[in-house]
Amino acid sequence: MSVKDAAREERIFMEAVADANGPEEQAMGWYYYLDDKISFPFAAECIAVNKRNPLELGERITVVHMAGEDDCEHDIYVEISWKGKMLAVPLSQIKPLSADKDTVEVIGDWHYWKNRGYTF
Repeated sequence: MSVKDAAREERIFMEAVADANGPEEQAMGWYYYLDDKISFPFAAECIAVNKRNPLELGERITVVHMAGEDDCEHDIYVEISWKGKMLAVPLSQIKPLSADKDTVEVIGDWHYWKNRGYTF
């Protein structure tokens, strides 16, 4: 579990999950928080292997946009361009390599949330 970051916690609880009643509302809060703050497309790197997709550790990809709302009910997914195909991968599986400050910050918020063991 990561060390508690008070500023990040406040931002998450005031912007991503504010007024959320239950897991569904938290999921949608996160979805719209991320969708509003991330500037697409951006270059990223795979930082974790996931048996549900073929990305390899260290592989570089282009993140094109958020996956659909229905795909993000239990985790947050983004769509990437991979070998000429579109593939949805968990946002926690990637880190931005070339992205603006807001994109880096909000993805960091998501990684922090997941690393602290929070769920929705």
